[in-house]
Amino acid sequence: MTDYNKYFSANKDLWNKRTAIHKDSSFYDLNGFKNGKNVLTPIELNELGDIKGKKMLHLQCHFGMDSLNWARLGANVTGIDLSDEAIKEAKKLNDELNLDAKFVCCNIYDLHPQNIAFSKVLPPAGGEDLGGAFDIVFTSYGVIGWLPDLGKWAEIISYYLKPGGIFYIAEFHPVIWMFDDDFKEIKYCYENREVIETISQGTYTDRQADIQATEYGWNHSISEVLNALITHGLQIEFFNEYMYSPYPCFNNTIQNKEGNWWIKGLEDKIPMVYSIKATKTRS
Repeated sequence: MTDYNKYFSANKDLWNKRTAIHKDSSFYDLNGFKNGKNVLTPIELNELGDIKGKKMLHLQCHFGMDSLNWARLGANVTGIDLSDEAIKEAKKLNDELNLDAKFVCCNIYDLHPQNIAFSKVLPPAGGEDLGGAFDIVFTSYGVIGWLPDLGKWAEIISYYLKPGGIFYIAEFHPVIWMFDDDFKEIKYCYENREVIETISQGTYTDRQADIQATEYGWNHSISEVLNALITHGLQIEFFNEYMYSPYPCFNNTIQNKEGNWWIKGLEDKIPMVYSIKATKTRS
């Protein structure tokens, strides 16, 4: 059995370093958000719909802007992230904006049912009560590539959803992750065959940032994602693909007339984002 802890530890250190850069970047525009700017994209806003009064668990929430945006829209949000620096910033931002979101620093695999003593909903790291089952489990953009095992991921999602609860993901398409960083050639397999070890220079908000580290990731095909969810009692309501990215977070991007982003030379030719909405159908 593979010991993933060294990978998780390296990735946690990387995201701690990235958080320090991201929170002050124009990419995230934290000041704009503090002044009321919406940071959610039309994709998830249109597809997830009205969340007012809903209890939401946000997996891999980074430093909390999306979580807090959902809170502004009326959701009761709990955000989870591996990075303690990100969670520290999320809590600080929550207090500054006088919102009532909760944030827990935790590897999401620590939320797996086999780690929950006496069936109590308690993450071993942090020891905070997540408060029972959720109406919505949400995650988005650059999340599952850090996770080696989607079976356990889907089991966690199912465990924390109420019967009839909704899981929603908007994520970068696995076709994107097959390319090298400059989108000149196909470099990686579409399927999850092995850990992908790369040297990361800078970050997507600042390519020149003084961050150099080894990162570890895993590619996941669409069929792997869908089948993991189905296996753990989730009924797929829809699966959509988008031929653009709402963010300029890749190299060699150009903006289209709608304000979204394509890879230069591959404009409107490859899917860049997909979304899934699924309902928990069994306990």
